[in-house]
Amino acid sequence: MDLELKKAFTEMQLNKIESTKKIRLLDMQTEGLKLSKQRVEVTNKHISVLAPDTKVYSSVGRMYVLDNIPSLTEQLKTKQSSYEERIAQCEKNKDFLIKNLKEQEESLRELVQQKKAETTETNGKPAE
Repeated sequence: MDLELKKAFTEMQLNKIESTKKIRLLDMQTEGLKLSKQRVEVTNKHISVLAPDTKVYSSVGRMYVLDNIPSLTEQLKTKQSSYEERIAQCEKNKDFLIKNLKEQEESLRELVQQKKAETTETNGKPAE
């Protein structure tokens, strides 16, 4: 086997392993963000049935602060949009990794075809 092909195969295997790990991590992050977004939606749904002047507690770090419903609703909407943006970013990163992996596989196929053609030209018969 050609040294250049061997190097390309090894490089692709390493890249594929690394990309697969990153894709799995992005999938886990996306699932966590989707769960957090769902919690915000459920919370918002439950507080929407309460009267606007009702006092509620909102979490700030590890403590709770007395707050009113309109303020809490705004906070929840902000959190929800933040989660949506982060989910979209994770999906975009995942698509980018998959695209790069496919491009690298295609370039490796082209290299193999090129080497076959070179072998055919030098030997005068098809390479196996």
